[in-house]
Amino acid sequence: MDRIIAACGNNCASCPRYTAHPYEKAEEELRHTAELWMKIGYRNDIAANEEISCAGCRPENRCRYHAVKCCSDSGIKNCSQCRLFPCDIMKECFKVTKSFEPKARLVCTEEEYGRLKKAFFEKEQNLKSFIGDGPD
Repeated sequence: MDRIIAACGNNCASCPRYTAHPYEKAEEELRHTAELWMKIGYRNDIAANEEISCAGCRPENRCRYHAVKCCSDSGIKNCSQCRLFPCDIMKECFKVTKSFEPKARLVCTEEEYGRLKKAFFEKEQNLKSFIGDGPD
């Protein structure tokens, strides 16, 4: 599976929400993802498929840490290209994301956890792998 690294370091190619070609998801896959998000604490309720699906980073998308807009405003692809990387916002992003990992280990199957780990819990490593090499 290819790597598609988002502004914040998520690996979109592994993301259960990512729906851009060739990563389309069936309705039941998105519903399962919404249920999983609630089980691990990402959401307080089950999100609609339209809300949970994602076709990639865009400045107008909801982004908890505003990384997409910041990168867009700075003319860069992801946070690793920023001279301030890792800024305080991204340090907080890494910390909060990692805080969900223990619950994910408890409630996910091995396959689900592996996918989440690759998609979200390795975002700092994903971004650091770009430093000095530039973007994919």
